[in-house]
Amino acid sequence: MADQQVHDAPGPVPPQLPVLRWAQPPEGPVLVLLDQRRLPAHETELVCTDVPALVHAIQTLAVRGAPLLGIAGAYGIALAAARGYDVVEAAGLLEVARPTAVNLRYGVRLAADAHGRAEAAGATPEQAAGAALEAARALHRADAEASRRMAAHGLAFLGELLPGGGHRILTHCNTGALVSGGEGTAFAVALAAHRAGELRHLWVDETRPLLQGARLTAWEAARNGMPYSLLADNAAGSLFAAGEVDAVLIGADRIAADGSVANKVGSYPLAVLARYHHVPFVVVAPTTTLDLTTPDGSAIEVEQRPAREVTEVPAPRGAVAEAGSGVSVAPLGTRAYNPAFDVTPPELVTAVVTEEGVLSPVTGDGIARLCAAARRGSEG
Repeated sequence: MADQQVHDAPGPVPPQLPVLRWAQPPEGPVLVLLDQRRLPAHETELVCTDVPALVHAIQTLAVRGAPLLGIAGAYGIALAAARGYDVVEAAGLLEVARPTAVNLRYGVRLAADAHGRAEAAGATPEQAAGAALEAARALHRADAEASRRMAAHGLAFLGELLPGGGHRILTHCNTGALVSGGEGTAFAVALAAHRAGELRHLWVDETRPLLQGARLTAWEAARNGMPYSLLADNAAGSLFAAGEVDAVLIGADRIAADGSVANKVGSYPLAVLARYHHVPFVVVAPTTTLDLTTPDGSAIEVEQRPAREVTEVPAPRGAVAEAGSGVSVAPLGTRAYNPAFDVTPPELVTAVVTEEGVLSPVTGDGIARLCAAARRGSEG
């Protein structure tokens, strides 16, 4: 079950509600989300009291972004345990809510394993639920730290690629604080460049069909006082041709063992454009997005979204941007091809930036080394 609380944005830089938080009102624990469907017009909190409500929030993109989905999945297990629901069933529902984002599965299993170990050790239901909650909180903290480290590594790498500053960065979809326990992935690097006085301009792809760039990245850029411009996705080629892009920075929802990158649809065409125009194409993602169990790009399951997201435009400003709530722009009965993601092969990726460092060139051996370094860090 989910409830909504609406806060009208009072000005150009309103105080932001937490993107995700655990709360324990008298009636029982809940997971509270900043409803990203309502941005930028309203800051709306969506209160999830059970796993089906959280699954719905994930599937309708009220909460989104690979790292944040992992955190939400972990808290979802804690919510199920705390409310006395079947944790195994909850894990099954959450893991398949969005199949491409490997972080979701990672976070769900992390908290479910903590819960299972506590039960096996003879813990009470309350203690086992507490173990799941602590696992979720630990993942939340770790992702915030990973965000900080990715920003530092990414900024240093940009300095090596583009000495002298004045970076003109093109980004796709939304990769800021709205997808992370910290300040994000690719956006966090651009933000670090801005704070260092090295960002000349941020080019923001609108990101059709659900406009995560227009609604969310532009909102975050404006809040942070960054110089930015919004462009239609199909205008990116003219920017490259005019020599107005120094680097492309994107996030990832899954990086396969060979270095293939699944990210919001439209990323692959940017990689092709970047290669043709000799512009670095850089992927920024935490090591939780690396998936050694997926051998290559062809093995990545790409989520197919409803046709209505393509055949409709969003409803009037401020309305919930769910499929089916918009205005039709295509003839009734029009079929649509609407993959949520596309896959970029490793040979088109200049570098992968993680909290463990920068991998360039991108190879399967390098991906394995990053995963091993992450394991050593977590064990330490």
